[in-house]
Amino acid sequence: MAKKLRIGILFGGKSAEHEISLLSAKNVVAALDPNKYEVVLVGIDKNGEWHLRDAEKFLLNAENPRLVQLNKSMANVALVPKENGLPLVSLSGNPLNEPLDVVFPILHGTYGEDGTVQGLLKLSNVPFVGAGVLGSAIGMDKDVMKRLLRDAKINTAKFLTFHTAKIDYDHVVKKLGLPFFIKPANLGSSVGISKVKDRTQFQEAVDLAFSYDRKILIEEFIEGKEIECSILGNEHPIVSLPGEAIPLVHEFYSYEAKYYENGVDFKFPADLDKKTIGKIQKMAVKAYKVLCCEGMARVDMFLKANGKVYVNELNTIPGFTSTSAFPKLWAASGVSYTEILDKLIALALERHEKERALKVHYTPKI
Repeated sequence: MAKKLRIGILFGGKSAEHEISLLSAKNVVAALDPNKYEVVLVGIDKNGEWHLRDAEKFLLNAENPRLVQLNKSMANVALVPKENGLPLVSLSGNPLNEPLDVVFPILHGTYGEDGTVQGLLKLSNVPFVGAGVLGSAIGMDKDVMKRLLRDAKINTAKFLTFHTAKIDYDHVVKKLGLPFFIKPANLGSSVGISKVKDRTQFQEAVDLAFSYDRKILIEEFIEGKEIECSILGNEHPIVSLPGEAIPLVHEFYSYEAKYYENGVDFKFPADLDKKTIGKIQKMAVKAYKVLCCEGMARVDMFLKANGKVYVNELNTIPGFTSTSAFPKLWAASGVSYTEILDKLIALALERHEKERALKVHYTPKI
């Protein structure tokens, strides 16, 4: 029997999306094949401390998205770079069991999806699932992402970027029209996003976005169907069938609609003709490559009534909760949850082997 891979699951984190990460981790742990993997759970609390947990009691209130919490332990751990794998070391300095074979960061938002943890893992010489440092950083920063999409001639909504809350409302309306969206540049799960219809809503929405980030985007409203695709792969990505998200309660796909209220109706796959499906899939893959993604991403798009497709954003660590689109899109495309995880782990190991083959030293010619 083949030796089990020892996989470290990083979850929680210092982010407004902490609780969503907990729910994602719960589903990933349940779906990993116990005959293939030995799971090591490392929960990161909201202060940034790392806790070693066991699978039986790593969450509190695990069945309630509103109350779910990380069950902290006294076993605080850290990472220590090593040539052959990554041992977890307690803060007392004692090594804990064997090195990890691969790490799966399920960390949504800042300090986890933005390249920070990816840089630490790469420095520590361990394979990890998902995009690298550059792709993660680009995918987190909506301003940089949209500039790259625009330069690649990929349709995306018109936007303005601001670093100060002193913003001329009339100037924004002249450039973008009404209504428009205001959002933090570096955050996900629709946290801090507002749809502004008139002047009375403007400043409150600006202040809300700035409470989560030092940079915000104001973006034109695109009237159309909300379409999503899931992607897997490194150099040669594959794309799922598209799905459609239909908000039922809120005016847009809000945090509450996503996770608390069953406020979204999904069509997996979307009811689209073959030509439109092909156009959407082609644009999703192009955006994935332009933004230097690896491993996985969920691509969020708009389909206008005239057939024009716009890319809204890419999520390099998409949700893995029971309501998340990423696994559901693959299920509609004939790929199971467990198969997704197997593929992601294989992609991480494949990339790591290629990187290990690169030279890191140079001997000058004398």
